[in-house]
Amino acid sequence: MPASFVPPRQVKIGDAAAFAGCTPRAIRHYHEIGLPPEPERGGDDRRRYGYEDMIRLLWIRRMADAGIALEDIREAFAEDPADAQGGDGIEAVLESVEGSLAAQEAELRRQRTAVQRMRVEGSRMGLLSDLVTDRLKGLSEGSLRQTDLDTLLVTERIFGPLGAAVQATRFVALATHPALREESDRIDVAEEALDDSVAVDDPRVAQVAAERRAFESALHAVIEESGLDEDDDALFEAWETSHLETGDDGENESSSGSDSGRVMTVLEATGKMPYDFSPARLRCMELAEGLSVLTEDEGGGNPRLAT
Repeated sequence: MPASFVPPRQVKIGDAAAFAGCTPRAIRHYHEIGLPPEPERGGDDRRRYGYEDMIRLLWIRRMADAGIALEDIREAFAEDPADAQGGDGIEAVLESVEGSLAAQEAELRRQRTAVQRMRVEGSRMGLLSDLVTDRLKGLSEGSLRQTDLDTLLVTERIFGPLGAAVQATRFVALATHPALREESDRIDVAEEALDDSVAVDDPRVAQVAAERRAFESALHAVIEESGLDEDDDALFEAWETSHLETGDDGENESSSGSDSGRVMTVLEATGKMPYDFSPARLRCMELAEGLSVLTEDEGGGNPRLAT
């Protein structure tokens, strides 16, 4: 150090902030919450910071950079001002911070795994549960539609991964049978045509309901012939076995991965998901379901739920 240089005995807030590695605004905030005591002011009514003030600011900055909340730093200094940076008064805070950081690391790992899965499975399919994506593997690229994935996403939210995985069987059959997919599209258009301008007792309502039931019967037959129903049975057995082992009944289970909100009952979920169905279309759905019951009663079968 040159002999002519004399260090200042006190510095203004701008110099204090520059040395501590923060901003004057940050230091003013520290004073507002009572973290360091406000230093004396000079003749120009501006704060002046001495050596001890600077030491306190440096410790505060280091502790804040370590992830300790300012409120916790304040309490630590209040308990033991002389040894807050190294004494026992802050041990509980450090333990809490360490636990919080560990939780953040776990969440980052989960998010990274989710992103990697999206890159492998596809940006949208990768957001569905493993149970669903495993069911859809083997399909040719482009055979699934965006609306298929949208439906599975909603189903998984309401009925959980198992419900969506079982429903995925429907889309596997449609993706591998073009004629069936074409008929499905035709009936979808017919149902959409049952808008608010159509009366509930319009003959078209019953006609479309009968067409829907005939299609569902044909779809169920294809699923049985292709052995997909046996895959569903195996899926149910594996699910029940795994949940018996863990003691979890699997009720109200929602989507996998990150939590998409609190777990809702099926009634709550269906009541919160809007569907713009006209009275005529709702009546068509009721009639189609009634035909399904009749078919089951007459044939003694157990037709698959059409969703």
